[in-house]
Amino acid sequence: MKRIFYLLICTVPLFSSTLDGLIKYAVEHSTVVKHSKAQIELSELKRKESRVQQYGEFNLVGDYTHYNTPRTLAPLNPSTVGSGVPITTTKDLFSAGLTYSVPLFTGFAQTRQIEMDDIASQMSQAKERLTIEQLVYNIRSLYLSVLAQKEILKAQRSYTNALKKLTKQISYEVELGKKAKIDLLKSQSDSQASQTQQEILLSNIEMTKATLSALAGQKVGRVTALRIKVTKPYYSVNRLYGQVSSLLKVEMEEMALKKADKQIAKSQSAKLPQVNLNSYVGKNYGEDLASNDWNNETLWQVGVNVKYNLIDFGKRDIGVQKAKIAKMKATFKKEQTLLDLHKLLTQGVEKIKQSYAEYLGNITQLKLSKKSESIEKVRYVNDAATLNDLLLAKGKRQLSQAKLIESKYNYKKSIYYLDYLLEKGVK
Repeated sequence: MKRIFYLLICTVPLFSSTLDGLIKYAVEHSTVVKHSKAQIELSELKRKESRVQQYGEFNLVGDYTHYNTPRTLAPLNPSTVGSGVPITTTKDLFSAGLTYSVPLFTGFAQTRQIEMDDIASQMSQAKERLTIEQLVYNIRSLYLSVLAQKEILKAQRSYTNALKKLTKQISYEVELGKKAKIDLLKSQSDSQASQTQQEILLSNIEMTKATLSALAGQKVGRVTALRIKVTKPYYSVNRLYGQVSSLLKVEMEEMALKKADKQIAKSQSAKLPQVNLNSYVGKNYGEDLASNDWNNETLWQVGVNVKYNLIDFGKRDIGVQKAKIAKMKATFKKEQTLLDLHKLLTQGVEKIKQSYAEYLGNITQLKLSKKSESIEKVRYVNDAATLNDLLLAKGKRQLSQAKLIESKYNYKKSIYYLDYLLEKGVK
């Protein structure tokens, strides 16, 4: 008995999913989030790359050259020529050494690139947070859709069972000659239509679960019900809009503007001189043609070169202008983001109000449709109404119940949507 109990405990998580559990799992395992994290790592590597470039680079170098006439291992200077010191000459010259080169001054282009990569890294982190916010909202929305369809399915089954009971009763009365056979056919037809609707709902639930499973990164079995309390909404669009300056969506646009400024400064740096340091230390080797012995000479050199472009026929100006246009685009994009946020917040608040109004209206409609169904049932039993009237009343009651369920979950979806807009979905 204990083994069965433990087995049941171990298998429950495999078949039942909670909303918080799915969100937690998805944030840790979703491929969408993993993609965002990979982008953060890539941005961080680019940032590090731009930083280390300012320290220059060391290189091991080697060379072999065969000449048609003898060459010395090192350049000759006046003191060597005519001094009687033997000079090594060779036709096969080998060299090996170490070079070091570093930019001393780039017109602050390297500094601006480092600053741009720092901003890009911050933007990647902000984008990851927004990706998680969207993921959470999508999971919540799909989860509520599954719950709504399951609740509607339950009501549909009750409706089907009621039609089956009515069909059975009519069949009995047809045998007794109290009802016409056409009533039995109509009842059977509506019962079959209700059964078909059940199958459609079941199929829709499975399809929604499949979408939810793909989004969460794990298979979703049973879903745990949520307690949804529908209360009158009190939201002010203007008050909510006053909070948008702290949203990551807006901060990302501001970072894009800063990045555009750095790009302009980087483009302008091309108009300044470029200074580089180059150094080399190594040895030249070769077989002396006179003694047939191998000799070597140590060489080293350090040099600084300056490059200042006088005329490039407007190339640098074009680069600066392109950067300025990119900043204009970033400015327009920020303005449009603020306009879109105001629009979306307005729509989000109005959706909540609409869902609340629909919920109240559907409660009233359900009460009235239930009374109407009861009256039509009595009238049909007493031959004061046709079966069509009764079936119509039943159908309206079922439709009202389905609308009530749908409006309840739409109300909660609207609240989740507003949380998503205000970036409050991730706890």
